[in-house]
Amino acid sequence: MIAFLADDEDQLHTYDDLTKVNPVTPTTVLRCLQARYDMKVFYTHAGCTLVALNPFRPVPDLYSLDMMTGYHCTPKLKESKPHIFIVAEEAYRNVKGQLAPVDQSLVVSGESGAGKTWTSRCLMKYYATVAASPSVLESQGTVERIERRVLDSNPIMEAFGNACTLRNNNSSRFGKYIQLQLDRCQLLVGASVQTYLLEKTRVACQPPDERNFHIFYQMIKEASEAQRKEWHVPPGHRFVWLPNADKSIQEDSFHETVDAMVHMGIDNGRRGQIFRVLAGILHLGNVEFCVSADESQPCTVKEQSKDSLQKAAQLLQMAAEELQTCLSVRTLKAGKHSVHKPCSQAECCVRRDCLAKVIYARLFEWLVTFINNSICAHESAWCNFIGVLDVYGFECFQINNLEQLCINYANEKLQQHFVTHYLRAQQEEYVSEGLQWSFVKYQDNQSCLDLLEGSPISVFSLLDEESRLNRASDAKVLSVRLEKELSDNGSIGWDKFSTVPHFTVGHYAGKVTYRIQGMVEKNKDPVAPEIIGILQRSDNPLLRRIFASKEAETSQSKGLSKVTVVSKFKNSLESLMSILHATTPHYTRCIKPNSDCKPSIFKKEEVITQLEACGIVETIHISAAGFPIRIPFKCFMQRYGVILKYFNFHSQTPHHAQAASDNDVLLQEVQKVLDLVLQHQAHEMKSEAKSLVHLGRTKVFLTHSMLDLLEDDRKKILSKCAFSIQCCWRRYQRRRRRQRRHSATLIQAAVRSWLVRRRIQRWDRAASLIQISWRKWRALLKSLAEAELDNAEDLTPEAGPEPKPVIGELGSVRLSTLQEPVTVRGWPLGLAMASAPCVTVSLTATGFQKMKSVVASLKLPSRRGEYKVETNQNMQGVASIRAQPKGSVKLHCQRSPLLYADRHPELRNGVTGFNEILLEKTL
Repeated sequence: MIAFLADDEDQLHTYDDLTKVNPVTPTTVLRCLQARYDMKVFYTHAGCTLVALNPFRPVPDLYSLDMMTGYHCTPKLKESKPHIFIVAEEAYRNVKGQLAPVDQSLVVSGESGAGKTWTSRCLMKYYATVAASPSVLESQGTVERIERRVLDSNPIMEAFGNACTLRNNNSSRFGKYIQLQLDRCQLLVGASVQTYLLEKTRVACQPPDERNFHIFYQMIKEASEAQRKEWHVPPGHRFVWLPNADKSIQEDSFHETVDAMVHMGIDNGRRGQIFRVLAGILHLGNVEFCVSADESQPCTVKEQSKDSLQKAAQLLQMAAEELQTCLSVRTLKAGKHSVHKPCSQAECCVRRDCLAKVIYARLFEWLVTFINNSICAHESAWCNFIGVLDVYGFECFQINNLEQLCINYANEKLQQHFVTHYLRAQQEEYVSEGLQWSFVKYQDNQSCLDLLEGSPISVFSLLDEESRLNRASDAKVLSVRLEKELSDNGSIGWDKFSTVPHFTVGHYAGKVTYRIQGMVEKNKDPVAPEIIGILQRSDNPLLRRIFASKEAETSQSKGLSKVTVVSKFKNSLESLMSILHATTPHYTRCIKPNSDCKPSIFKKEEVITQLEACGIVETIHISAAGFPIRIPFKCFMQRYGVILKYFNFHSQTPHHAQAASDNDVLLQEVQKVLDLVLQHQAHEMKSEAKSLVHLGRTKVFLTHSMLDLLEDDRKKILSKCAFSIQCCWRRYQRRRRRQRRHSATLIQAAVRSWLVRRRIQRWDRAASLIQISWRKWRALLKSLAEAELDNAEDLTPEAGPEPKPVIGELGSVRLSTLQEPVTVRGWPLGLAMASAPCVTVSLTATGFQKMKSVVASLKLPSRRGEYKVETNQNMQGVASIRAQPKGSVKLHCQRSPLLYADRHPELRNGVTGFNEILLEKTL
């Protein structure tokens, strides 16, 4: 081992997977992690587990959007550098590939301060980014709303559920399991949050050098002047329940919490009610009681505490006298009668603390319910989920009570899940399936779990039994019972020289001593009925709402013998374990490089203790020698049978399907698939076939390399099939488009020919009608002219003024220059030439001859608004005597419609007027 380290000392930081280290020992693993930590590389693979070292400082671009996109789009995920995004993307691809079991769980474990909360936050941000990419524009707003609300649930829950402890500035004082709900397209459509065991005792009792929940410090430090006035919190005001208020940490961001509440849908009125209740709790902590000289009289409030009592009652919106009575007098029921008994000073303080704890606990539960109602999707909208588990880390303080016992018990359950699922179950499965396997020794914590939760006698059973007895608890009696009943278990011990009742449990991460004093009372978690009653009568709508449930009141008052803190916590953990066992787990082990939470410090003793406690070395041994992927024959053929069908189809060899229940036939089919995959690989790959895959009795055991080969071949075949389908579809579409185009051409040609024939027919009918009308009109005019000429001898010309010389000489008149009406004698045809514009001519009768006819055969060319009138009067000397015109006559001369019926435009010539009409007639 020394030679190995000496040879590769400079290359230790390049080992991104600890299974490549040879030999695998705690020392070599520790040296490799230290070398990578010194090179500022904080993630390392350890077989099926990802080891994450807490840098205790921001690392630029380590969790950027570009980094997320790079891991999400990489084709070969295993070849990428270790990162928490690899674990997230692997789970997401399992959901997309529908690998059974489809639902995934990301288990983040480690000691307090190792970085579990930050890791969980990064996982949620990754899924909110890559799984919220809608292709439909109209749904983008909805997805952004869901993504934002899922992310905004973190600041709210961390503000109300996290606190600054000796080991971590942002220590989770509750456990949570977040289910990110995905639809059939693997898009994020909602989420749900399940919480476990809030450490509500921290509200009224903070360990030395630790702080209360973040939300109280956020309110006091960043409240506005109006809010301070409303909450009765002037600057510099001190609260007993807010120790170390001068310490500033990154999590003291009140505006971030308020913004998250706004985005989550908590309106201004509801936020005001929440903050008034929290301020009331702080003022309640400043209330102190005097020792009563007379035991028959209740304790009074100290003079300096009366103002705090008034402010607390005002903020909680209840009467101050009623609040004081509730805290100092308890009600005992004897049958149908009630007896009021004054409380001692200690009992008054306990009731005050109980009131504050129950208010905060119910407020936290209401917030979780509100968040779930805001972000949870309907059952029909999602089909799979990815769960992120973030629970409190293993804890060991100078004084450990029931809270630390439950927290460490939860970590024991998670460690057992890892041991059962991977270390023990995997090795036992190798042997049962016929693999040649030598067992790897590992630390099993089953004896510790038997000590805590075993049946019929265990620590929890004795604690519950003591809590159900209707008597005052006695720590010494419980200590004696524990020592008597559980002394045979090697995981429990006692310090013979200690006078304080206690017991020591040997956990997987080390020994922890628990103090028995007060443990029974905390397990009972009693809440007096009068406390619930005064809260139900409060004028604060939020308090009335969260305490309105009669069932909750009944369970608190009458169900103390049934429901305890330990029993409730055990049931919730069992439910969580059943979910984890039904999903595909992915493990992330967070390691704390030093207990001082300082960057660039790597303490070997602390790190190697954590590595040994979580079984990293054993995990590496099993991962390096074993097969992490196990698929039953039937599931294997359902997914990879397409490879065999494809090659059998192209080789034209018949493939007869057999019954799926025939295990021997399935084994032969699986072997054929594996042979087909391996024969296409290089020669060196064939020689390593035995190390890549193993056929058991009912399952196929694969390494990640073999799984990648199978997936690559399956993708290639599916791509070829998809290409063939696309070719056939495109050919069909092309033929269909060509047929449609040909049909459209035929239809268009037929329609155009019909339209042309119809247009020509209309022209012919119009031309015929015009010609007929013109012939009738010409015949009528001819007959009228002949009749007038026959009666010409009866007409005598009437003397009249001679025409002006200019008219006689030129035969033309400029209408724009005439000062009075002009006498015009025209040809009696009454025809309007085709090119003549509309002209108004004033005519005056002279002598006996009164002209009725209008100027005929006129040619009036346009000369910029002027007109020239040419008449035939002076040349022909013939006048019409049919009628005598009176006044003005307006002639409307329009273009002949025959021009529009001209079907031979190429025969146009200089012929115009009436001769053109006759020419068209002859044509």
